[in-house]
Amino acid sequence: MKLFFSPGACSLAPHIVLKETQQAFKLEKVDTATHTTAGGADYYAINPKGAVPVLELENGERLTEGPIIAQYIADKAARADLLPAAGSMERYRVMEWQNYITSELHKTFTPLFNPDLDSSAKKTLASVLRKKYEWVNTQLQSKDYLLGQSFTVADAYLFAVTGWAKYVSLDLADLKHLQDFLARVAGRPAVREALKAEGLLA
Repeated sequence: MKLFFSPGACSLAPHIVLKETQQAFKLEKVDTATHTTAGGADYYAINPKGAVPVLELENGERLTEGPIIAQYIADKAARADLLPAAGSMERYRVMEWQNYITSELHKTFTPLFNPDLDSSAKKTLASVLRKKYEWVNTQLQSKDYLLGQSFTVADAYLFAVTGWAKYVSLDLADLKHLQDFLARVAGRPAVREALKAEGLLA
């Protein structure tokens, strides 16, 4: 398998899941500004949507959309701890979080990176995002991870997306349960390996 990624982007989440499952894969860095790969290829030819991640499978097929890629990786490795069995309520709970992170957190961050958006609009969006994180913080009370004691694909996604806060001046430092969660995830060996591979950790 090959994962097309950009350092610190949402592609970090499936990268972490790949490391957690210890499956064999290659990495190919994508410059999201020029839409070219490290090998010089036109990234639009790989993913016409222009976004990372893309997971290229052994047979040449390609999967897009981070939460779906993470689901594929966990299922392929038969890692029910990362993504519980189909039909179980636990699986739906993980998918519920995946959907919340992608629609409510990830997509609220996106316009904050847009240099053309005026500061008052960014301030409003940041306030909305902050309220969402305040709710997430309450959900992490007395839990190691989103679903309790077991690390899942949703935790990898929340970790990756929340890492963007420092780039858009979103202060989450006072959200203790969230900060404890981030430190816990950052300490996982697979997460450290993924961060190092992306040049985000010395």
